[in-house]
Amino acid sequence: MKTSYLCAIGIACTVSAAVAGFALASDVAAGPSRTDLGLLAGVMQLVQQDYVHPVDSGELTDAALKGMLSRLDPHSAYMTEPEFHESTEDMNGKFGGIGLKILDHNGLPTVLSPIDDTPAANAGLQPGDAIVSVDGQTTYGADLMEVIRKIRGEPGTIVRLTILRNGTPPFDVPLTRQVIEVHSVKSKLEANDMGYLRISEFGQETPKELNQAISTLQREAGGKLSGVVLDLRNDPGGLLASAVDVSSDFLNGGTVVSIRGRNGSDDQAFTAPATGALLPDTPMVVLVNGASASASEIVAGALQDRHRATVMGTQSFGKGSVQTIIPIKGHGALRLTTALYYTPSGRSIQGDGITPDTVIEAAKDQQIANSLVWREAQLHGSFANPGTLSKSDAAPAAKGASPESASPPIKEQLIGTDQDSQLKAALNFLERPPAANPSIIRTSAPG
Repeated sequence: MKTSYLCAIGIACTVSAAVAGFALASDVAAGPSRTDLGLLAGVMQLVQQDYVHPVDSGELTDAALKGMLSRLDPHSAYMTEPEFHESTEDMNGKFGGIGLKILDHNGLPTVLSPIDDTPAANAGLQPGDAIVSVDGQTTYGADLMEVIRKIRGEPGTIVRLTILRNGTPPFDVPLTRQVIEVHSVKSKLEANDMGYLRISEFGQETPKELNQAISTLQREAGGKLSGVVLDLRNDPGGLLASAVDVSSDFLNGGTVVSIRGRNGSDDQAFTAPATGALLPDTPMVVLVNGASASASEIVAGALQDRHRATVMGTQSFGKGSVQTIIPIKGHGALRLTTALYYTPSGRSIQGDGITPDTVIEAAKDQQIANSLVWREAQLHGSFANPGTLSKSDAAPAAKGASPESASPPIKEQLIGTDQDSQLKAALNFLERPPAANPSIIRTSAPG
C-alpha cells in the first residue's frame, strides 16, 4: 500500500500505517526483464567472489537500491530499515541531532535551513553552507541519509562539521547534540493588532499548532486581528496533508492543490472545506524566500491564486514534486517521486517556484554574507517545468507575475524579530494597502 507525501527537502517523510509487502513488482505493469535481474545477480556474485575484501550481500543490495533510486531525481531514495525508522522521527517533531535541514548539491550535503532554536541555528550555520566533512570524514559523494545518520547521535555528545561557505576557507564547527523537539509554529501580536505567524516546517502537529496560535492572537487582539503575516521563509516543506490543512484555515472551499502522476488514477485534487476559514476577512501577507520549498510553496501558491493573500519576499525554491513512501516489510522503504503538484490556477511550481506579487529583498546589512542562492532547477537530475494544466482543469490565475528574483536570504536569527526588515515591509503593506490592484513592486526592505 502506498501513501503520497510532499517531502521536506533533505528530510525523509513520515509513513503510512499500512506496510507494503516485499513483492513490489505486483504494483508495476511490466517488471524488470530476466536479463536485467540476471545481470544484477551476476555482478553481485562477482563482487562477493573476487572483491579484495569480503562484502555482505545485504550491504550490496542496499547499495544497489540506493544507487538506482538516487539516479532518478534529487528526491527519490532508498532508505534502509534504520534510516526509515529515523525518518518517522522527523515528522513527529522529535529526534536527536543538531537541527539541520540538508540536501545534496553537486555531491555535497548542503544546508537548506537550520531549525529555529537548535544547536545548528545557535552556531550560525546558514543556508548554502556545504558540509565537507563530519568528524574528519569527507562527505563528498556520500549517501545523504548516511551523512544525516553520522550527524545524529546521543544527546550530549559532540559532532564536528567542516563547513565550506562561499568565498571563505573551510572552517570547523563543533556542535553538541541534543534532543530536537520541533515546534513548527511561532506567533506574536504586533502593533495595531497585527498577527504574526511563522511556520518553520509542515509536520503532523502543524495544523493543530496553527489553530492554537490563531486563537491566542485573536484573544490578545480583543477578538479581531486587523491583519496577519504568514511567514514561510526558510520553510523547506513537509507533509502534503498539513499544507492542505494550513491553506484551508484561510480559504472557504475551492481547490488548494492538485497532483498529476504518470497514471490518471493517481490524479487528485485537494479542496478546502466550504466554511473552514478561521480569518475569512482579515487582510493577509505571505512571506517567502529562496529556502521556501515544497509544502510552503503549496500554501503560498494556493493563497496567491485564490487572491486570498499578497505574496511578498523573493522567489521560492521551486520543488513541485510529490514523493510516495513505500514501506518494504523488513527492508526499509522507497521514497519515490510519483507526481507533480499544481496550484489552483494549474501552475506547476517545478523548477520555477512562486513569484512574489511584491518583491521585497532583505536589507543589505541583514542578508547572509557570501550566501549561495540556488534553486531546484540547479539540482542534478531535477525535472523541467511541464507547463500549466489545461484551462478546463484550473481556476483563473493570479494576475501580475513579476520577473524571477533571487537574492541572499535574511539572517536566520533576525527572522520574526523587531529588526526583520522584510517583516516590517509586510506590516507596513497591511497598514497602508494600495487603493487598487497595484502593479508589481520591486524594492529593498528598509534597513
